[in-house]
Amino acid sequence: MNSPSTTITLGVVALDCPDPYALATFYGELLGWRIAEGDQPGDRWVDLVNPDGGTGIAFQQDPDYQPPTWPSNERAQMLHLDFTVPSIDAEHQRVLDLGARLLDDTPETFRVYADPAGHPFCLCAA
Repeated sequence: MNSPSTTITLGVVALDCPDPYALATFYGELLGWRIAEGDQPGDRWVDLVNPDGGTGIAFQQDPDYQPPTWPSNERAQMLHLDFTVPSIDAEHQRVLDLGARLLDDTPETFRVYADPAGHPFCLCAA
């Protein structure tokens, strides 16, 4: 096995979607992050800036985007994001109000939602 590289770092996680600015707005409000200066509605690529300087999230326009059908594998998810929260119950209504849709609330330590473009994400208990 090779030793880990000290020159490669994760710069961004990019999600395909039909409207990058709209999805960046959703995640920006969810996380309290800002959209990169100069990015605007109609752009094909929009960056969400991590205020702590860590890995950001980007949104890339894909006009043929089809959301995953989780939990069915008809159109399997390629990736999902997990967000740690002090209280899932305290954040539940807020994420719904931002435009998320509840997919599964049966696990005790996390809940699965879909963002407005249909990407699954989880709120996980701290």
